[in-house]
Amino acid sequence: MDGPNLVRRTAAAVLAAALCGWLSMLAPADERVRLAAARSEAAAPAPKPEPPKPKPKPPPPDCTRAKCLALTFDDGPTESTAGLLDILASRDVKATFFLVGENVAENPGLVRREHQAGHEIADHSYTHADLGRASKKKIVSELTRTQDAIRNASGVTPDLLRPPYGSTSKRLARIAREMGLAQVLWTVDPLDWRHRDTEDIERRVLKDVKPGQIILLHDIHPTTVRAVPKIIDRLSAEGYVFVTVSELFGGKLTPGEEYTELDSGEGQGLP
Repeated sequence: MDGPNLVRRTAAAVLAAALCGWLSMLAPADERVRLAAARSEAAAPAPKPEPPKPKPKPPPPDCTRAKCLALTFDDGPTESTAGLLDILASRDVKATFFLVGENVAENPGLVRREHQAGHEIADHSYTHADLGRASKKKIVSELTRTQDAIRNASGVTPDLLRPPYGSTSKRLARIAREMGLAQVLWTVDPLDWRHRDTEDIERRVLKDVKPGQIILLHDIHPTTVRAVPKIIDRLSAEGYVFVTVSELFGGKLTPGEEYTELDSGEGQGLP
């Protein structure tokens, strides 16, 4: 008894579906477009909320009055740089990194991390070459290749140069000026590349430092990285503030000129 009824119900459903399709074809074109758009909007995923905007960076201190120091690290980035970045982040300290181009090419992720953390990135030649004794062709090659490597890794083009070994010349000064690079040397050198002793590095830095100075360290040595927490903690307790090289000089460094420390007069280091 149910057979005929089932056949009739099935036939009615097929007829209804066909009729709906036929009627939709008879609808005006703009109505069909509207219906299609409505179906598309319903299927589209909801837009993702925008990420929160970073907090504005506080202005740097006035280093003509504050007890400012610039921590600088040469020759990286290497494996030990990652641990150093963790240490600096835990203490909210910004530093300046003078990078060797070969290491930039091998570790672009660390360069990006340095930049994203707010550190200053600078040029230290491509092969750690003695630029003070080099020819014009060699100097231009070393600096240009490093600038390109850093820009490719981080999107930043440095405007600071530290010549390896502190070796400079009139030729280098002229080329640096043409390339828009100020030459940054240092005041405090604990010879951490020679003395691979963490306590000795700490002692040498803490003994010699004064306001407005630039501290030279090498993040390629784990013994140096291990010395950084005590250096920061002890000097912070004495009222020192850590800034980048550009911040130390108020953001005003002249291309080609040499910078070793900020000496602004008797008021420096006062609260």
